[in-house]
Amino acid sequence: MKRIIVIGEGQTEQSFCNDVLKPYFSSIAIYIENPVIKKNKGGIVNWQALKHQIETHLLQDPTAFVTMLIDYYGLHSHHQYPDWEEVEKIVDKNSRMKKLEDAMQLNIEVGLQKRFIPYIQLHEFEALLFSEIEVFDRSFEEYEFISYDYLVETISKNSNPEMINNGNETAPSKRLEKIIKGYDKVAFGSLLAHDIGLEKIRSKCPRFNNWITRLESI
Repeated sequence: MKRIIVIGEGQTEQSFCNDVLKPYFSSIAIYIENPVIKKNKGGIVNWQALKHQIETHLLQDPTAFVTMLIDYYGLHSHHQYPDWEEVEKIVDKNSRMKKLEDAMQLNIEVGLQKRFIPYIQLHEFEALLFSEIEVFDRSFEEYEFISYDYLVETISKNSNPEMINNGNETAPSKRLEKIIKGYDKVAFGSLLAHDIGLEKIRSKCPRFNNWITRLESI
């Protein structure tokens, strides 16, 4: 069975891998292993620390592929990702992420690059949860919403949920905190994603879909 190591930013991404990605990829004979970022047991780290973990996994198993599921939201210049200054000059966010991912791949040891599939989630994992409004209707009672209208507005204005921006008050996770009482990203994130389903998320989120397509083709 083929093996992909998905380095997750934290528990939310790890749960998503367990509940959504693992069952699907198992059905096509690909085993998913999903550690979190080791240096601080989850959370954004500088590029050198993440690079070290990526290369270590690739060296330990010469047949495995390595990818990651981390958010663009929260990345800053002090994390020293390759070509960061040039990346930040690119206005189009999809082109910006492509440039960043390409720079990351080229920064990995040459002999390991072919088995590294870089991926940055634009802008946050929580963006994927805005792929279907019906899942909120099924999952929450009326009294559990702080503002159902804000949910409707967010989804209606963003046919591609990945383009929901990275503002301090308007990033996907910040919006969910304003929509659902006591929103807990670890507890709710994977449950909502599981109920939406991988197929629906892929149909709404093109960058995410491209990533899954690349993983399918290893």
